Amino acid sequence: MRRLLLLMTTQTYRATAFLNAARRLGVSVVVGSERPQALAAANPAGHLTLDFFAPEEATRTIVEYAQTHRIDAVVAADDDGTILAAMASAALGLPHNPVAAVEDARNKYRMRQCLAAAGIPGPRFWRFAIDRDPADMARQVSYPCVVKPLSLSASRGVIRADEPAQFVAAFHRLIAILRQREILASRGAAAREILVETFIPGPEVALEGLLTDGRLRVLTIFDKPDPLDGPFFEETIYVTPSRFPRPMQEAIVASVSAVTAALGLRHGPIHAELRVNEHGPWLLEIAPRSIGGLCSYALRFADGISLEEVLLRHALGLDVTCLERERVASGVMMIPIPQAGILREVSGQEGARRVPGIEDVRITIPVGREVVPLPEGSRYLGFIFARDETPHSVEVALREAHRQLSFVITPAQASHGQEEGQSSVTSRVDPLRLVQP
Repeated sequence: MRRLLLLMTTQTYRATAFLNAARRLGVSVVVGSERPQALAAANPAGHLTLDFFAPEEATRTIVEYAQTHRIDAVVAADDDGTILAAMASAALGLPHNPVAAVEDARNKYRMRQCLAAAGIPGPRFWRFAIDRDPADMARQVSYPCVVKPLSLSASRGVIRADEPAQFVAAFHRLIAILRQREILASRGAAAREILVETFIPGPEVALEGLLTDGRLRVLTIFDKPDPLDGPFFEETIYVTPSRFPRPMQEAIVASVSAVTAALGLRHGPIHAELRVNEHGPWLLEIAPRSIGGLCSYALRFADGISLEEVLLRHALGLDVTCLERERVASGVMMIPIPQAGILREVSGQEGARRVPGIEDVRITIPVGREVVPLPEGSRYLGFIFARDETPHSVEVALREAHRQLSFVITPAQASHGQEEGQSSVTSRVDPLRLVQP
């Protein structure tokens, strides 16, 4: 039986999808995670504890394990495992991306440097140390601009500024995020610098693809129909197939192919995000992994095969060229967090599931937990999934299902106030205000 090393943090949304895909393929799975698994003692050969942020040491652990347990592929479920996956695959002689290419893709400043050197159009960009005077930085950049961390994902810490005062405010807000203990511990030098880019106007798209020996195969292009103009960049709806004209879709594919070549990415999944305007497509981000969260449930291929199964087949060297995306349109909505606080109640889920075209509604933050919106947060309240005949009807279904939902969120300090005799404040969120058609 073939054996797969699956790298995933304990915070991943995708464990079930990958494990189900491996089970369907009849593949044995070794889970590599940053913490010991609860059932590891019952099956010690099925679990490895690895420090994703010390990849050299983790690679030695993997190589030692492989001396007695053959590993046929290494797959990273999320961003944090991509560098380790490349290092371990190289050490084991498995197909992989060059480690330097993955490191360049993971660092937004180095990515911009590589693309500029290759002559690929992009925004003007600046890198600053976090101990610089923000007022001085504000005088050096062009407006409107976007302030970014070098290595965080899911739009965390990404803030638009239209003039110097907004830049200074955005800088302080981002620095507060970067100084959080877990980010300082995991990101190292990348947490001591920031990137600033000129803002690129236009709607966004996302391309999901697979690289084999440097050749890009497009799995799908998602449209993002909601405007993402800032000041924060919380994504909501993804719909496929794309409604852009064929020539623009071809330009998007050509742009992503040029980017992967410039970075030196050669093998495995890629997730690219671009803006599109009258000058063509402009790359925003590219990651050597597949789409995040539970969004992969919006993709199905021939015979109901999941995206995760496609990825495992590819990693194991199985043929995936015949696996085409289903013909119907599909989409996902990442349910935004409208305000910070404690999630007290969620209602309307059954009504949302009854909307024609809706397949499922999953609330992924339990009631009673703290919720934090962007730019500080990194999670969504949940996900809504739809399938229908056209991209337009999918988008309509997602919006209607979202309108059925209601959330009660109270300020995080409310429980302390009650102990002191103060009344708590309850905010019932009206989803109609969150996403405009």
